[in-house]
Amino acid sequence: MKSKSLPVTNNLTLALACVLGLAATLIPGAQAQTFSVFHSFTGTGDGANPLSGLVTDGTGNLYGTGSYGGGSSNGVVFKLTAAGVVTVLHNFNGGSDGANPEGVLILDKAGNLYGTTTAGGASGAGTVFKVTGAGQESVLYSFSGAADGAIPEAGLARDPAGNLYGTTTGGGASGNGTVFKLSPPKQKGAAWTEQVLYSFGTGSDGAIPVGGVTFDSAGNLYGTTSAGGPSGYGTVFQLTRSGSGWTENILHDFGNGDDGSVPYAGLISDKAGNFYGAATQGGTAEGGTIFELTPGSSGWTFTVLYSIPGWGISGAFRDLIMDPSGNLYGTTHCDGTYSAGTVYKLTPAASGYWTYTSLYVFTGGTDGLYSYSNLVFEHGSVYGTTNAGGADGLGVVFQIAP
Repeated sequence: MKSKSLPVTNNLTLALACVLGLAATLIPGAQAQTFSVFHSFTGTGDGANPLSGLVTDGTGNLYGTGSYGGGSSNGVVFKLTAAGVVTVLHNFNGGSDGANPEGVLILDKAGNLYGTTTAGGASGAGTVFKVTGAGQESVLYSFSGAADGAIPEAGLARDPAGNLYGTTTGGGASGNGTVFKLSPPKQKGAAWTEQVLYSFGTGSDGAIPVGGVTFDSAGNLYGTTSAGGPSGYGTVFQLTRSGSGWTENILHDFGNGDDGSVPYAGLISDKAGNFYGAATQGGTAEGGTIFELTPGSSGWTFTVLYSIPGWGISGAFRDLIMDPSGNLYGTTHCDGTYSAGTVYKLTPAASGYWTYTSLYVFTGGTDGLYSYSNLVFEHGSVYGTTNAGGADGLGVVFQIAP
């Protein structure tokens, strides 16, 4: 059984932490949008307990992972059509093919899906995998758990050359995680090559990156660590090329005050080069923060856009999304009226503190419970997942239509 150090991957711990005030049955709330359960997971045939959201191919099909369930109870990769029909593209068997995927998938132009598993592989320390549209899985890399990293929890980023970039929460030189690059083989039949771009140390440089990485226009990488940093509550970091290697710069050190703490989500950027992210704890309302980092001639400016109401680990766990108008959308884990999570929208305001709109408040019943999900836009609606709840208590795919 895999050993993990972060509460985000311990569903029982989080469920117990958030159970206060939970409604046992579905109670309709005053919602601004039209919410529906698009799919309710049943376990064996379609997977269970998704710990990430979805990716779309733009034609109405959605793709995601169940972290558990499937034929061997080690998770699945699934396709969900616009008509609500689920096809399992791959059942993880828990051996060399991997087990327990937690990060969001990415999709290339040929319809291939790429992702990570937190366990399984040749050494049991996780994998990077590819699944074709026809459902054929191949393991691109198996982590050894040593200097190359271990337990990747986030999804991947892909550059125009087909290289894949990601993070591991363990392994590396000090056991505190890595940022890695996987390069495709130059000859048919050869193996993919892993390069550790940065290995987190034991102190002020940060530790345990749960979120993935994202690029800027110059090819620099940006991400978050959930721990470490000068204050010990996590960081926002930048990796820049330095000769044949990479140099880390800390853009923000979380202090567990008004700025928040313990960021599990990665970052997204806008066209102006600003970055947006989320912390799971802290802030003036104690449930985490949504923040912006803005570049300038004298450095980066950190601004809290919104403080999430709550207590303990209740804030956002996955990356935000932004619409063409610059509004941000996300989910929270277990705040809200029923301590079961929410879906929200943030709109820029002249005051600098953004306007919050509740799109849905989960009740913990058949509508779903505990969202760790990123969101995705598809044909005017917003889609995401919950880790639990639903008809069988194994999570749902939900749709919020305008």
